[in-house]
Amino acid sequence: MIELDGVTCRYGRGGGEGGNGADGDSDSDDADGSAATVAVDDASLSVPDGEFLVVAGANGSGKTTLVRTFNGLVEPDAGTVSVNGTPVDEDLVAARSAVGMVFQDPRDQLVAATVGADVAFGPENLGLAHDEIERRVDEALAAVNMAGRGRDRIDSLSGGERERVAIAGALAMEPDHLVLDEPFTGLDEPARRSVVARLRALHREGTSVVVVTHDLRDVAALADRIVGLADGRVAVDAPPEGAVSALPGLDVRVPEGRGLDEPTG
Repeated sequence: MIELDGVTCRYGRGGGEGGNGADGDSDSDDADGSAATVAVDDASLSVPDGEFLVVAGANGSGKTTLVRTFNGLVEPDAGTVSVNGTPVDEDLVAARSAVGMVFQDPRDQLVAATVGADVAFGPENLGLAHDEIERRVDEALAAVNMAGRGRDRIDSLSGGERERVAIAGALAMEPDHLVLDEPFTGLDEPARRSVVARLRALHREGTSVVVVTHDLRDVAALADRIVGLADGRVAVDAPPEGAVSALPGLDVRVPEGRGLDEPTG
């Protein structure tokens, strides 16, 4: 369970969109009178175990900053964030083990020359035994349909394959929650279908999935709940059928026709 209570995140001069992960755009003042950006404004939210949650909003709505508080990548200026009952700021290692994060651009988190070394990076930092690391790497690569490709070079992969490696790296940490920020950006249709299929399978296996997006067409059918953000505030929090009518007003693209039916790809 991830729980946020009254979370507010601000950034001073030089912050805002592109700085420290913030994507909010409403202004307030710092104590010294300089302009500050309020990226997340008094947000309260719970993500139960096993839920597929979509966090939707336009660019600048605060959604990236919000989810980065889940495992301490962003520290709130006010409010509290807890994972599995423990405040994130009291145990960052536990929070980052329980909440796996996949960034919008996988190049921001791919750190090794080969697929296997990259997926092993997180478990190695946990100080796990060699056999356990190998097990996690093998299972994570199998989960994203890249079994046997541990020796492939990262620079030889397509965009969709790099996205899957980034997901595998998060899975190797065996998180309770997997958070993906705009996971379909820059992917062609086959790659998008592949990522959707992996997310659907992971959710069915019990992993909580959180997808951050401005475009619901790929994930609306998978969602248990949709949270819509506007100016850093939670403006919508409802099941998909109830949320889609309000989301276009937040500059979020919603599916048409049978878009809320179970996807086949």
